[in-house]
Amino acid sequence: MSTAPLMPKATAVWLVDNTALSFDQVADFCKMHPLEVRAIADGDAAQGIKGMDPISTGQLTRDEIEKAEKDSGYRLKLADSKVRLPEAKKKKGPRYTPVSRRHERPSAILWLVRNHPELKDAQIMRLVGTTKTTIASVRDRTHWNASTLTPMDPVTLGLASQIDLDFEVQRAAKEKPLDQQYGGATLLPASETTRKEAEANEPTAKQQDDMNVDAVFAKLKTMGGKKSEE
Repeated sequence: MSTAPLMPKATAVWLVDNTALSFDQVADFCKMHPLEVRAIADGDAAQGIKGMDPISTGQLTRDEIEKAEKDSGYRLKLADSKVRLPEAKKKKGPRYTPVSRRHERPSAILWLVRNHPELKDAQIMRLVGTTKTTIASVRDRTHWNASTLTPMDPVTLGLASQIDLDFEVQRAAKEKPLDQQYGGATLLPASETTRKEAEANEPTAKQQDDMNVDAVFAKLKTMGGKKSEE
């Protein structure tokens, strides 16, 4: 968070005109040079600038100013703002390439396309700061200078850093699905083979019926043989 007040020059004008603060105190609070504050007091600088009251904006209190007026060695402290503004996030745009090196980008693109075909167009654009149209023309050999292009490492050309290149390559490798390779025949688990053998040894329903009929006839024959002997 910045420690300077809003509109420091306008605040300095107001403090010079409405308080008995020293030039050093005003300069320290407004983040200015004491000679610049002296020029404001003499009318040599900030002409036409309307002073801004830091008390009304909540950047200073009356007690803070009075305390500083009594002690020339005291330095004003910026009051904490009750409103917290979110910090603006820096938007990531295409990488800037110096004009002197822009003619080397097609050679770098050709090197990336040949050596790292897994890279997407968006990744190549981030690395060398080019466009999708240029990448397509180099890949399809329709670039106006395709006959004389020589693949060259973008790191060597200074168009990208080795860290950025390694990061994009690793990222592309993670996103690329692995091909399923045939690993050869494998043995079935014991649970499968044991179950099939047990099922094969178990008699079917028809075999069980035949066994039961044969057992009945055998028993009758046995009973018949016993009666004849008696």
